[in-house]
Amino acid sequence: MFDDIMTPTLLLDEARCRANIRRMVEKCRRLGLRLRPHLKTAQSHVVARWFRELGVDAITASSFRMAGYFAEDGWRDITVAFPVNIREMERINRLAGKVKLHLVAENVESVRALKAGLQHPVQVWIKTDIGNNRTGLLPENSEQIDAVLDEIGQGGKLRFAGFLGHAGQSYQARGKAAITEVHQRSLAVMHALRLRYQERWPGLQVSVGDTPTASVVQGFSGVDEIRPGNFVFYDLMQWQIGSCTPGEIAVAMACPVVAKHPGRNEAILYGGAVHFSKDHLVFPDGAPYYGLAADWKGGGWELLQPKAYLRALSQEHGILRCEPSLLKQLEVGSLVLVLPVHSCLTADLMKRYRTLDGEWIGMMGGSGIPGAWED
Repeated sequence: MFDDIMTPTLLLDEARCRANIRRMVEKCRRLGLRLRPHLKTAQSHVVARWFRELGVDAITASSFRMAGYFAEDGWRDITVAFPVNIREMERINRLAGKVKLHLVAENVESVRALKAGLQHPVQVWIKTDIGNNRTGLLPENSEQIDAVLDEIGQGGKLRFAGFLGHAGQSYQARGKAAITEVHQRSLAVMHALRLRYQERWPGLQVSVGDTPTASVVQGFSGVDEIRPGNFVFYDLMQWQIGSCTPGEIAVAMACPVVAKHPGRNEAILYGGAVHFSKDHLVFPDGAPYYGLAADWKGGGWELLQPKAYLRALSQEHGILRCEPSLLKQLEVGSLVLVLPVHSCLTADLMKRYRTLDGEWIGMMGGSGIPGAWED
């Protein structure tokens, strides 16, 4: 199956990926939620179509360039879940003329610039900091929220959609109880905002989105839509958080072995930071790791036992630490499957997927078709 792989290759288990998508779609239908998946993880027309096949008609992107990529494939309801960059007004207008475009704002300056430059109506969400402490208006800062709402409410081409938040602090949680606690605190913030502003804005909606809470929690009272993204593939980080099982991780890197060092129980892989990124996790003893080795069994991959792990990455090199018995089984020229710590960044670096059937799937910025000097 992998005999023709020569260089680091991102493998996609389509069956697992489709199962992850189906499970989230069915959950949202059961709970009465609109699923607006964040496609910054997959960045692929093909994977996005798997959502469309199940009736999903609205998506999230992380940039206007990404929104344009998906608009080319027929998506007509798109949220760009990043604080609006007013220097891209031309691109915003081009998109707003083709799709129902949702923008995210958190300051008066951005709203004023939109009012002055927009040529088509857009939906505007107020970005709210619900505990992630990355960006967004603090919910208790009524003065700033009111100022932004006043600007939106003065007419023109802006339509206030509601409040949008991202509970990114769930990535620090470990276990379902901790994830649920993050979720409950985040929702309490959003409930308070809805109660405070629903009389003036009776149609306002609430949008939240992160893979840990979307995967684990069943109660979303007061929420209209969720925007998870990483769940399409999952990864080691989501497994450590408690969002998934190893059997739900749908991507793995196939890396050639280029050298062995038995004296230190290590193999050198062709697969480094330019393939995996520098995102890492830590073992209980504090040692970092950048991926865990897996084995091909029964049509899928399973984590190797005892564990073999990437202990260090440089640009092209990956250093795989493993037990002597496993190292003896590895041969120079053989392939090692490695589950990534963060599938979003790994996919973004690799720019294409190879399915287990040997088909290539392209991504935004990559054709997916190997060139003359590629595998």
